Amino acid sequence: MNDYSHPATGKISLHGDGMGVPSPDTVERRAREIAMIAERDPDEFTDGDWDQARRELLGTQAHTAPEETEENAEVVEEWNVVASSMGHRAPRVEDDENLGEQLVTDGIEEAVHDQMLEARKEELEQEG
Repeated sequence: MNDYSHPATGKISLHGDGMGVPSPDTVERRAREIAMIAERDPDEFTDGDWDQARRELLGTQAHTAPEETEENAEVVEEWNVVASSMGHRAPRVEDDENLGEQLVTDGIEEAVHDQMLEARKEELEQEG
């Protein structure tokens, strides 16, 4: 969205209100706002607007499988699928400085979005 962007995590507040997991309606509303800011009809938001809205509200999704190519599709050897270790719990990293920085950055991004949206609404009122 701007120089402050860090799409690692999703938003915890939207327009000053706390939010949990955004609903599809919330993502659609955000996509319409993005289209309006881009001086397009909000009723005709694009897939790109929808994707940007999802990234802004949910954060990045790293759950996509890599593409299969001829080079990585060949099975070289079989792996033993039985786990030999139960694993261990990783230590929790408490980094309040980064959390505070993230909250400030998210607030700035949301304020910029709101300002652009309001400016566009004012332009539309003056035009028509």
